[in-house]
Amino acid sequence: MTSLLQVLVLASVWGAIAVLLIALARPLLKRLGGAAMVYRSWWLLPLALLAPVLPVPALAVIEAAPVRAFGEALNAPLLPAEAPLWPALLVAVWLAGALGMAVLQIRAQRRFERAMGSLSPRPDGSWQASADPGLPALVGVLAPRIVVGPDFDHRFSAAERDLVLQHERSHRAHGDHWANLAVAGLRCVFWFHPLVPWATRRFLCDQELACDARTVDPHPALRRLYASTLLKAQLVHPVAPMACHWRSQPMLKERIAMLKQNKRKALPWVAGQVLVVGLCVGLCTMAWASQAGDAGTVDAQVIDTTAPKYPVAAFEQGVSGKVDLRVEVGADGRVTDVRVLSATPAGVFDDAAVTSARAWTFKPALRGGKPVASALKIPVTFEMNDEAPAP
Repeated sequence: MTSLLQVLVLASVWGAIAVLLIALARPLLKRLGGAAMVYRSWWLLPLALLAPVLPVPALAVIEAAPVRAFGEALNAPLLPAEAPLWPALLVAVWLAGALGMAVLQIRAQRRFERAMGSLSPRPDGSWQASADPGLPALVGVLAPRIVVGPDFDHRFSAAERDLVLQHERSHRAHGDHWANLAVAGLRCVFWFHPLVPWATRRFLCDQELACDARTVDPHPALRRLYASTLLKAQLVHPVAPMACHWRSQPMLKERIAMLKQNKRKALPWVAGQVLVVGLCVGLCTMAWASQAGDAGTVDAQVIDTTAPKYPVAAFEQGVSGKVDLRVEVGADGRVTDVRVLSATPAGVFDDAAVTSARAWTFKPALRGGKPVASALKIPVTFEMNDEAPAP
């Protein structure tokens, strides 16, 4: 429970930093690379959310207590303290909120699809709905379809219809419907985050602006026609969470202004690309490295290090010694590898120490509340006493 809460908090913090960086960089990216560059910068958000949960190598050798061949086995107490109730309550609240948000979005999507009525195929590859709850739009995820309203042929001229269909085909070709599905999932997971509503609205606006640019940039002469087509379709309708809508009245002014911009030159575009990549690499590296801090880190603890058997030949000759072992412990607490770092005298006690160490068990190290692999340096001393070792 605690580890899940820690992951959510860590991802929320880095997600907020990513959203703020995108908001700050938007004006510069817009000048350097236009709407497409701004839309591309949103890759920073999922990368920043994933980076803190990527595994971090945790094989720095930790000095452990020595093991004596004739001493008692080292046993770390493993009686856990009584777990507090509040983490479970918080997880329950989070799950309830996530499920509630999922239900709301699924209901909104189904309501929109039912409101379209019956669908019939058109010669241009699109589908015609019998009602218009907010069309044209690219509807669906696994099998997305371009759906137009019943008055599509009457409202738009042939050239305008072609622009609308090019716009929706561009959405489909660039996987914008998958991006909307990912946004819906993030809204469920981070329903409690105060920046999520703004980030969702801004992302969808940037998606539409980028699609407008992809549609018009190859045909600059069609900018005026495209603008008039936008004006014909600006009606207020409920939108579906996982649909790419042509209509978006709140951002009409911004879409028209984007059409007036000239095509970007190569050098500023490259600078914008470098800036986006730099933001992604820099922020994600910091988010990933944040796991390596001391906060939330617990070293591996010994459960059972049964003392090795004293070699009979060494006992008979009265030889004592010491072997320093590097013991690698997996995330499940089991020994994955044992190596001899040093041995005095060499070759006398090595096999006995290694054989015994392979059967030891540990409580794995924790980083951010999650078990991780680690390595320990354990000295094993072989000392003489008056008793002969067991054969």
